[in-house]
Amino acid sequence: MDYGGMTVNERLYESGKLDKFDKAVAQKNVKEVVKILKAVDLKTESIIPILESLGFEKDDAEL
Repeated sequence: MDYGGMTVNERLYESGKLDKFDKAVAQKNVKEVVKILKAVDLKTESIIPILESLGFEKDDAEL
């Protein structure tokens, strides 16, 4: 799927991964959050600020 021009939420919704993402965030599963964000074609430089906004440490993630 081409996610160009979509917001993160739009990407998660269109991919059917929004509920899985929300669950991973609630469980504080940073590795799963990163895996999902990469699955919707986000690059590391975009993932890091998202992790920080969610209260995760980027060092906890395998980027």
